[in-house]
Amino acid sequence: MSTNTSHTKWLGGLAFESTNPGGVLTIDASIEQGGKGSGFRPKAMMLNSLAGCSAMDIANLVKKMRADIDTFTIDVEGDLTDEEVQTYHTFRVTYNFYGSNLDEEKLQKIVHLSTDKYCGVMAMFRHFAKIEIFINYLPA
Repeated sequence: MSTNTSHTKWLGGLAFESTNPGGVLTIDASIEQGGKGSGFRPKAMMLNSLAGCSAMDIANLVKKMRADIDTFTIDVEGDLTDEEVQTYHTFRVTYNFYGSNLDEEKLQKIVHLSTDKYCGVMAMFRHFAKIEIFINYLPA
């Protein structure tokens, strides 16, 4: 079993400095929520975590399976409930593959390996939200 750690220090107002083994980032609320808008938003970082986890899988699988792509991007949208304590209920994850010789079948397999087998963040998110997957194949 392994353990991840994080250390978060209050900077005043609604701003915080948060450290984990990969570095340091600033967290802050939007101006509308009483912050200064000077940092990452906690709920939005969940979208980055989902994309980052799957992106690492995709990069490894593209190399391992010798998929011919120029690059790829991942876009994540998350829908929040209207309740007082807003939580995500649906995520839409869109994989965009760019290249002139894309093997759609291979890339679809790569995405499904990430989304259904390897991405731990996606597995965790499925416990509390619906996840919709989309794949686009685009010219370089």
